[in-house]
Amino acid sequence: MTEPFPFARDCPYSPPPRLAQLRRDAPISRVRIWDGSTPWLLTRYDDVRAVLADRRFSVDPTRPGYPARGPAGRARRRGTGSFISMDAPEHTRLRRMLIQEFTLRRVAALRPAVERTATGLLDKLVAGPEPADLVRTYALPLASIVIAELLGVPYADHAFFEERARVMTDNATSGDANRAATADLARYLGTLLQHRRAHPTDDLLGRLSAQQVEPGHLDRAGAVSMAVLLLVAGHETTANQLALSVAFLLRNPRLAESFRRADGPPATAVDELLRLLTITHTGRRRVATADVPIGGVVIRAGDGVIAAADIANRDPGRFPAPDDADLGRTPNPHLAFGHGEHLCLGHALARTELDVGLTALLRRLPALRLATPEPELPFRHDHPIYGIDHLPVAWSGLNVH
Repeated sequence: MTEPFPFARDCPYSPPPRLAQLRRDAPISRVRIWDGSTPWLLTRYDDVRAVLADRRFSVDPTRPGYPARGPAGRARRRGTGSFISMDAPEHTRLRRMLIQEFTLRRVAALRPAVERTATGLLDKLVAGPEPADLVRTYALPLASIVIAELLGVPYADHAFFEERARVMTDNATSGDANRAATADLARYLGTLLQHRRAHPTDDLLGRLSAQQVEPGHLDRAGAVSMAVLLLVAGHETTANQLALSVAFLLRNPRLAESFRRADGPPATAVDELLRLLTITHTGRRRVATADVPIGGVVIRAGDGVIAAADIANRDPGRFPAPDDADLGRTPNPHLAFGHGEHLCLGHALARTELDVGLTALLRRLPALRLATPEPELPFRHDHPIYGIDHLPVAWSGLNVH
């Protein structure tokens, strides 16, 4: 009988032990998910990477056999028009419209703004009551402000779009609630996009309108879908990765000290945290469109596939001492952002936000510590984006810089 997936964790900072056992004993095996279907679960690095790079494995959730994460996940992805749910060549065409917005050069130019945002949030944090929830006061607003300013969305509306994003990404919500939240956000961003026609702006929405919608390269619905994706993914993932990384570093003071050094942490530090704390913890989902041999197993057309990047990122065949945190690890070809054509478009921006956010926080508050016992922290075990919903911290005891 196939095992139910996903599995339970023993440690909030490590993948479930069962994944490591399967990687060793049955690296490609069937599991049973919420709807009774039995997709393949891939746990070795080379197999996961091969699937993510192979166009014969589709991301289209409307294909029979696609292993949706749950009823809400199925509602979220079916018929959304989002290019991340499309295969080449349409995915490639739409992705190219945004690549210039996330180049290394453009992201580097954003770094001073990210640093100012972090400083401003820390000023408010230390001036406020203690203890405080670091998610609500720092991690979430940092990610929300950065993506809102990049897009040209008023941050004053953050409560509106953060709540809709929370509903849209939560598998515990109903399909109706998911569709309603998506429609709310689409109407909101559609209004902003429409306003750009009469009042052009030098932000992502403005450039999308002027360079893609107006010349007829992209219809309005497609542009709105892009904006929804960027706004939701641009703050939900980064905020959770940041909060989870802070909790992990507070558990490991030696590692935290690396971020307090005058010359900053190793350039590879953020990537090591991404590798260890992979927040896409229920696997990247695909469905085979042809019979494909992978790792000694033939995956048949129509079979669903779950590529478990979190345990692949701890494969000893690829990473020496994979369960150890080595902030200077190089090379570090982790799969936290995916791989191949669907590599996360905003990976450079996320790395910058994490580097700035962690360094600014740990330098400013050298006595930062948890204000509640770690076992009581609300880790997002049942959420498709792993992280922490609330992170109560205190910081008094040493000088605040």
